[in-house]
Amino acid sequence: MQLRDANLGRYLKEPEQQYSQIDVSETVREVLADISTSGIDAVRGYSRQFDEWDPQSFRVHADEIREAQSVVEPHLVAQIDFALERIRSFAMAQKECILPLEHTAWHGMRLGHRIVPVSSAGCYVPGGVYPLIASALMTIAVAKVAGVERIVGCAPAKPGRGVHPVQLTAMSRAGADEIYAVGGIQALAAMAYGVEGFGGPVDLLCGAGNAFVAEAKRQLFGTVGIDLLAGPTEVLLIADDSADPGLLAYDLLGQAEHGTNSPAALVTVSETVGTATIGEVERLLGSGYPTADVAGAAWRDYGCVVLCDNREAAVAVADDMAPEHLEVHAVDLGWWHDELRNYGTIFLGSDATVAYSDKAIGTNHVLPTRAAARYTSGLWVGSFLKTPTYQYVDDAACAEGVALATAAISDAEGMFGHALTATVRLDRLGLAGAQAANGADDHI
Repeated sequence: MQLRDANLGRYLKEPEQQYSQIDVSETVREVLADISTSGIDAVRGYSRQFDEWDPQSFRVHADEIREAQSVVEPHLVAQIDFALERIRSFAMAQKECILPLEHTAWHGMRLGHRIVPVSSAGCYVPGGVYPLIASALMTIAVAKVAGVERIVGCAPAKPGRGVHPVQLTAMSRAGADEIYAVGGIQALAAMAYGVEGFGGPVDLLCGAGNAFVAEAKRQLFGTVGIDLLAGPTEVLLIADDSADPGLLAYDLLGQAEHGTNSPAALVTVSETVGTATIGEVERLLGSGYPTADVAGAAWRDYGCVVLCDNREAAVAVADDMAPEHLEVHAVDLGWWHDELRNYGTIFLGSDATVAYSDKAIGTNHVLPTRAAARYTSGLWVGSFLKTPTYQYVDDAACAEGVALATAAISDAEGMFGHALTATVRLDRLGLAGAQAANGADDHI
């Protein structure tokens, strides 16, 4: 690994997929079509094929949840509850910022919007390489704060065991109303289509997953809503000459352990810090780093260190990358916070680290990747809320101006029926000449 000059153009190598996008899309399309037609029988068949899991019922019942919680260490349960408290607290604070609106356009007319949660949400909790706990908290608990009436959780099952006890514990304590032991494409399809045994279709799907899960969400969009499409986890660190290369190395590898195709980048204005960080990463990987096989491969194939002439150039590089996670190890943090704009979430100061947000600090870890932070944000309480608008017309006489404008615009578009719905109201009010002025009589 060597420092790269910021003038070299693109910085992060696009993660390669284990399967081609064509293969993934076609596989997902076939599975979804089969489940749409054959329902639970198809779900059961794919569960056997992909997960070697064929229970009598995919629904996880209360006694199974109690049994799972009984084998989880009380200390871990307490830490899960700690994280839940922070996630709920932040989601509630966000929800308080989302207010209904009523606007008096003029006397006799009121316009506005309401705040309405979706009725049901399907939360996917991945469990392939790691039995992820926080993913359950980030989706289910936030949906609960939003006021979603029915929250369905799905997590992959292991042969002969079902869902990992810590995941069941997290899903239950986060507030899932229904939990199903099923993973992958078949889980997303079962929730979206509401196949037999799954309690009916949901309105929105959320949560992270592998390439097949992401593609299933993409193809199901329209049948249901989705949160966002996410790829491999990525991190970008910004550092000046005040940064600690040891901390930078730990934070780079901490995110690289998500997968062998997880990009990890350092953008620095200090050649000394950049060189020292590369050395620290290599030292950690060579001295028994616990997930060196995964993190080392990601660093080797998808890591980079970019040297910039000044902090303005570093901001330009970071905004161009638009990373999922962005850490700033530098002085004058307020300046950096004001200037940076493209990221899923930002960590300001060396005491902040991505892992805090990944697990327990309260902000959500379901975030945009692959530069999508240029135009969107991550999962939040607002993802489960709608803002339908309304109009009250309390005094028809006050609507004359709107009626005349509506009729004129409709006539110009050739939508004469639209024009009549406006002018007939004026006629009933006895507003002489209104229809004739807009040519409405010509369309009767």
